[in-house]
Amino acid sequence: MQYMELAQDIIKEVKRVVIGKDECIWKALAAILAGGHILIEDIPGVGKTTLALALAKSMGLDWKRVQCTPDILPSDLVGFSMYQKERDQFVYQAGAVMCNLFLADELNRTSPKTQSALLEVMEEGTVTVDQVTREVPKPFFVIATENPMGSTGTQMLPESQLDRFMICMTMGYPDIRYEIEIVKGNQKRQSERLVHSVISASMLQRMQEYVEGIYVHDRVYQYIGSLIQMTREHPMIAYGVSPRGTIALAKMAKATAFLHGREYCTPKDVQDVFLAVTAHRISLNAKARAQRVDKEEVLWEILRQVSAPLPNRG
Repeated sequence: MQYMELAQDIIKEVKRVVIGKDECIWKALAAILAGGHILIEDIPGVGKTTLALALAKSMGLDWKRVQCTPDILPSDLVGFSMYQKERDQFVYQAGAVMCNLFLADELNRTSPKTQSALLEVMEEGTVTVDQVTREVPKPFFVIATENPMGSTGTQMLPESQLDRFMICMTMGYPDIRYEIEIVKGNQKRQSERLVHSVISASMLQRMQEYVEGIYVHDRVYQYIGSLIQMTREHPMIAYGVSPRGTIALAKMAKATAFLHGREYCTPKDVQDVFLAVTAHRISLNAKARAQRVDKEEVLWEILRQVSAPLPNRG
């Protein structure tokens, strides 16, 4: 129970600077506890970067931030080797990803080549430079933000990269009462001053191990599998969710149960994170686009069609 209390303390700290976005906070924390990466898609100025930095600060993580622009190179992220005359050898210069939490701001503004530089580190936790593979510090997470497609200077993220993000979410505009509160407190709301570290990186790893041990009944696993299978068979979907997405849904359900103070998963835990895990992993077909059907509408239909298992009364 100590871990669950610490998780609530983290949420309280983040809420000091991220106002009126409780659902975004717990989803982001759930993804981190599940060991996944986070993609936040929204317009500029709604608090995406503030959320990422507040999470890093509250968990005592070493973090680095890169503002992605078209001239950012892959070596800026993964590092490079530089010849040092006094040592008569090439020495590795660490890139920005050598940290616990790497924030890639406006990732879809940089080139596809630079975007692809993150593929290895996001999946394997390693970077390879000049045929030498190095591990990044543990734990390691990528929180990337992107502007909506169609914004000036954006490059669409490839499907292979989207699939490596455990969840994709939007923050949206704040309600007017929260926006007024943000404006009133603008001068003093600085995450470096208001957010305090609740845990350390090593404690976070132990919490992740605890979350991994959350119990999932076989019928809940079957429910997860049925939902994913439906994304592959739905008449409006061209490409369904990959097996990596199935694993992500199970892990996010465990983390959600943990944040709700339980040591076991329910179908509701799966439903709570289904859209965040799957929406960026599916592609609608021409029929759906012609009828102007959006992804969320299709996914809600799948949730309604697939029957959730009833609680075990025995």
